[in-house]
Amino acid sequence: MHSQGFWLCLGLLCISANAEFMDDEVEMADSDENSEETDVNEDELSSEIKYKTPQPIGEVYFTETFDSGRLAGWVLSKAKKDDLDMETSKYNGRWEIEELKENRVPGDRGLVLKSRAKHHAISAALAKPFIFADKPLIIQYEVNFQDGIDCGGAYIKLLADIDDLNLENFYDKTPYTIMFGPDKCGEDYKLHFIFRHKHPKTGVFEEKHAKPPEVDLKKFFTDRKTHLYTLVMYPDDTFEVLVDQITVNKGSLLEDVIPSVNPPKEIEDLSDEKPNDWDERAKIPDPSAVKPEDWDESEPAQIEDLSAVKPDGWLDDEPIYIPDPSVEKPQDWNEDMDGEWETPRISNPACQIGCGEWKPPMIDNPKYKGVWRPPMIDNPDYQGIWSPRKIPNPDYFEDEHPFLLTSFSALGLELWSMTSDIFFDNFIICSEKEVADRWAADGWGMKRMIEDANEPGVLTQLMAAAQEYPWLWLIYLVTAGLPIALITSFCWPRKVKKKYEDAEYKKTDICKPQTKGALEQEVKEEKAALEKPVDLEEEKKQSDGEILEKEEEGEPEEKSEEEIEIIEGREEGNKSNKSGSEDEMKEADESTGSGDGPVKSVRKRRVRKE
Repeated sequence: MHSQGFWLCLGLLCISANAEFMDDEVEMADSDENSEETDVNEDELSSEIKYKTPQPIGEVYFTETFDSGRLAGWVLSKAKKDDLDMETSKYNGRWEIEELKENRVPGDRGLVLKSRAKHHAISAALAKPFIFADKPLIIQYEVNFQDGIDCGGAYIKLLADIDDLNLENFYDKTPYTIMFGPDKCGEDYKLHFIFRHKHPKTGVFEEKHAKPPEVDLKKFFTDRKTHLYTLVMYPDDTFEVLVDQITVNKGSLLEDVIPSVNPPKEIEDLSDEKPNDWDERAKIPDPSAVKPEDWDESEPAQIEDLSAVKPDGWLDDEPIYIPDPSVEKPQDWNEDMDGEWETPRISNPACQIGCGEWKPPMIDNPKYKGVWRPPMIDNPDYQGIWSPRKIPNPDYFEDEHPFLLTSFSALGLELWSMTSDIFFDNFIICSEKEVADRWAADGWGMKRMIEDANEPGVLTQLMAAAQEYPWLWLIYLVTAGLPIALITSFCWPRKVKKKYEDAEYKKTDICKPQTKGALEQEVKEEKAALEKPVDLEEEKKQSDGEILEKEEEGEPEEKSEEEIEIIEGREEGNKSNKSGSEDEMKEADESTGSGDGPVKSVRKRRVRKE
């Protein structure tokens, strides 16, 4: 039975190990083929997908797919940034219309930022201005950081609809209504949503920043996939930000922006000054406290340990450092040019225990109390922290509908980046969610489908992760080895040894059928043995102990059926006579007939042992 279980477990173990090995070979082969034939596989997959340029199904204010391969309607800026020198102030960054580097969709193109460390500016006019009224605003576009991103942005600006708007002069200070999109510098990953709100009294525009998303945005910048960014503003003064059609931020235009849209009703009076006698001290020294007479301020905080003794072998006259004898002055050393030559110093090898003047170590002074100071008590004249008085805010207003922003009539990208090949595609501005979702399905949805199909296998991802974090190899080893170790420990055959209890009877105790004469002779021998000196009994015990040990060490011999019946009879006799006395056992023996020879012999031996 054990043999069958062993071979079954061994077979399962071999099959599972072989399957894992074959899977590893297949994965590794796939990985090698992918590294050599990535372009071929992508082309074959892409050829199976029939891409069609997205077409809006409803009213839109702006759309752009770049699939025509031309920048029709787009205007490159000829402006210059202020406060910069002539060369760096130019918007001379290069733009191209290209397909994606990876996970290409045949026929799908996008706008690509091509220059590093240069200013880029390009814009296009809307089909008609968007006027904030009773319809939502939906802004949606795609971004792919094809080479990752070190420092730079991929946000867009919706340029305010003003009379003097000239797209050729588009630069960083051109008035805009909304700025939206990803931005990164250092380890700060951002997703901007900023709108410019006009003060109804002063006419000054002020930027309002939405609270940052509470999700980790890093993967959208580093995974080199195309991501869909969507901003929705509703007429009820709420907003929602989505990435890949998943909400990452939402809130109220009145409550979840910084600074607040509506200013405070009261402000501090800047002309107010704190009185000279204003007491801001919450605690003061107790004027009634007196320093104790036994307070000694002269005691130092630490004193020498008088119980310390200079170690044996301490060399008082030896310096701690000596010139290095192995270093010689260079022959080309010029003291006029290089200064006086000084031999490098090394630790004195003679100072194994210590060198120089020995001083006992310092310990805390038990008598030290420090400078006495009176205890602190509550200040009865405490007036609190002074602050200027409040006055009505002359610029106060209450805008109950900040959604009603300045209309915009153009979309622009004004960017600077330390990384090139930032891919933009499929811009749309509309008011209906169904229109934006259909646009996303026809454009971004196709890219997502190909990205998912080209996603590397689990083994490839684990290998890539281990290359970045080598400590993962240990986790892999434990994860793979633990199941094998458990299966082996449960299925591997173990040699089972038959155990016998300590109360097992020795071979010499097994009784064989005897005649009446033999039994009488045995009784005489037992009486003679009882009359022998005590030392003989001890020798007997020792010999019995040795025999018992030898029998326990050896393998138990097979017993005949007759011997087994005798042992069982002895066990029953032990159980029934366990509480009885020796006299009762002797009487039972004498009353036993000659036909019970074997049993009588067993009981007489029991009396002798006890």
